[in-house]
Amino acid sequence: MSKIDHKLFSAHSHALAEAFGDCPECQSSLVVRRSKSGPFIGCSSYPTCSYSKPLHDTETHVIKVMADSHCPECDHPLAVKKGRYGLFIGCTNMPDCHHIESLKPQETTTVGCPSCSKGDLVHKTNRFGKAFWSCNQYPKCKYIINHEPQSVLCQQCGWSIMVSHGDSLKCPQPNCGNEQPNPK
Repeated sequence: MSKIDHKLFSAHSHALAEAFGDCPECQSSLVVRRSKSGPFIGCSSYPTCSYSKPLHDTETHVIKVMADSHCPECDHPLAVKKGRYGLFIGCTNMPDCHHIESLKPQETTTVGCPSCSKGDLVHKTNRFGKAFWSCNQYPKCKYIINHEPQSVLCQQCGWSIMVSHGDSLKCPQPNCGNEQPNPK
C-alpha cells in the first residue's frame, strides 16, 4: 500500500483546459503536448488546427520605464526589463528597435585589442558568471580571450599582449605557447 494519496494529485482534463484557455485560431481547448524538443502547449484539434506555443514564457516584461533616458538608436525611452537571462536595460520601442544594455557597467582595461588595434579589451561575464575579455569594437572585431590580459609584448612571436597564467605570463596565440615571468 502506497503512503501517497493519489486523489490529491489527480486532475481532470477540464481543469487543465481552463488553465491554458482556448485556441485563438479555432476556439478548441489547448492541451500539453510532447515532442522530441520537450513539452509545449498545442491545440486539441491537431492536425486540423496546428496552433502551438511554448510551455514556458520567454517574453520580456517591463519593470520600470527610466525617466530622462533615451535610446541612442530611435530616441524612445529606455526601461529596465526582465528577460530570459535576468534584468537588462532595453528600448521601449521593441520589436522595431533592438537596443539593449547591460545593468552591469563594463570594465574597460588599458590593454588595446591586438587583433584590430582600434579598440580596447573589456572585462565581461557570460550568463553563467564566467569572466572573459573581448574587444569593445564588437561586432566589427570578434577577438576574445578567457584570461586577464597584460600589455606585455611576447618575446617569441611579437604578439602585443600576454595573459596572466599563475605567477607567469603566457602568449594567447595557439601556435606560440611562450611563457615568461610576470614583471609585477
